[in-house]
Amino acid sequence: MEADMQRGSDRLSVHRDDEMKHELKDLLRSRHPTRVEEWHDPEPAADDDPEVWSGPVGGLGSPASLERTRAELARTLSRGCFPATARDLARMLRRRNAPGTLADGVARLPHSARYENVQQLAEALAGGR
Repeated sequence: MEADMQRGSDRLSVHRDDEMKHELKDLLRSRHPTRVEEWHDPEPAADDDPEVWSGPVGGLGSPASLERTRAELARTLSRGCFPATARDLARMLRRRNAPGTLADGVARLPHSARYENVQQLAEALAGGR
């Protein structure tokens, strides 16, 4: 049975790809939703929604950036993850689907440096207080 199900191109998937391209053509050209029914469109972010992690990590040095970095790390890394090297922590962040900018920032730290807790790691990312 599994031999019949292949993951590759066949006539049906080519036709489905063409259908999907046709469906998305107007959306891609206009760069805004083109549907008549509003319930299909994603809802915009609200003022009280939590901030989404984005942008480069580190170098900012402000207390607010340190706190945001620490909070984002704490969401992903538990106490049991420490002590660990930057290389090990970057792997853990990627395995646990942390934001890419966060994992990349940890991966850029000296690989042999050891961190005892989230606070030490956040300080290293935010500018090495």
